[in-house]
Amino acid sequence: MNQENLEILKTFSKEDLPDLDVVTLGALELFATEQVPSLDLVQLKRPLVIGSGNAQITGRILFEGQDAVFADESTYKVKLQAARGIDGAVLISASGSKHAGGIAKELKARSIRTWLLTNNPEAPAKAFVDEEKVLLFPKNREPYTYNTSTYMAMILAHTKENTRQIYSFLLDEVAPLLPNTLSQYNSFFLLVPGEFDSIREMFVTKFDELFGPLLARRVFTPEQAKHAKTVVPSETELFLSFGTENPTFGKEQHRLFIPLPEGADYGAMMAVGYYVIGRIQKQFPPYFKQHIGSYVREASELFGQKIAPIVE
Repeated sequence: MNQENLEILKTFSKEDLPDLDVVTLGALELFATEQVPSLDLVQLKRPLVIGSGNAQITGRILFEGQDAVFADESTYKVKLQAARGIDGAVLISASGSKHAGGIAKELKARSIRTWLLTNNPEAPAKAFVDEEKVLLFPKNREPYTYNTSTYMAMILAHTKENTRQIYSFLLDEVAPLLPNTLSQYNSFFLLVPGEFDSIREMFVTKFDELFGPLLARRVFTPEQAKHAKTVVPSETELFLSFGTENPTFGKEQHRLFIPLPEGADYGAMMAVGYYVIGRIQKQFPPYFKQHIGSYVREASELFGQKIAPIVE
């Protein structure tokens, strides 16, 4: 495994932001050498798992097999009042800022023992969490909102997958399948195996961030897709099926099968999905790169803190 994508991430500027496929490969290059904390340190029987956006989805993946209560910045107080048996909280935030600081402060005021999962050694939320309960994960320098290495680090800490094998699979098995004609479509229908249902929203979020309303996306499991999701057909919608062949949905000439590594878990599913979305990004105008500058200026006012187009 070389480090060429990792080198790009160390040196890019706001004038040459990398696409999501490069960031995904760079994350795998990082985790081939960097260690991640053990999630076994979180000892709770029924945790309240709190996160915003994809941090919340990451929490659902990390605690999918547990009796956990999931919440975001808008619902965690209600969940604390309504749910029974909560014996602590897990706060997930790549930056440990924005809403995370206020949530951590509130949890401390309520004397709720809290673990913080973050990628920021200077996370403001750390001020309200016991030092031994702060799990700091490695990350790469990335464009704002990409949050690829951040949440992938946490997911890999849970699944313990082999990042070198995932990396090789992307380059050897996935890359050759992706045609250079993806821009002929204006809509993408992603079919994700049922066992990876929790990750569907991550893919939806990435389409929202990279393309906004300019490119349609739908993401379902094959079973969900059976429920009237294809009533209205389109000649410009591509059906991408991950891990399982699609003999049913969309016309045959508008189907593309993307395999998953043998024994794939959420880390591989995230990497393959993000890599494919990044390859789609490459074939369309640079919508994200054209607008992220103005967006972070607005977001800085919205959150009352400086937000840059590059997360160092």
